[in-house]
Amino acid sequence: MSLWWGLYAAVNVVVFALYGVDKRRARRDMWRISERTLLIGAWCMGGVGAWLGMRAFHHKTRHAAFAIGVPVAAVLQLLIMGAVSLKLVGIL
Repeated sequence: MSLWWGLYAAVNVVVFALYGVDKRRARRDMWRISERTLLIGAWCMGGVGAWLGMRAFHHKTRHAAFAIGVPVAAVLQLLIMGAVSLKLVGIL
């Protein structure tokens, strides 16, 4: 069970870092990470990292796709991870 949470945490750390890198590049007027890539990262089990990255770096908070989609992704992913954890320990 802890393997799944470890992988989940690793994905979220990477997605969090992507949001930080993109914010830094935006400030320096450099080549950016596409919004599509950021959203895909959020929806591929990186929702919590994306949401925390949005808050920590004040990045993409005004775009509806991010302001609504990322928190929804984070909640759904936490529900999925909780259900998987309960299934693995035999509660579900």
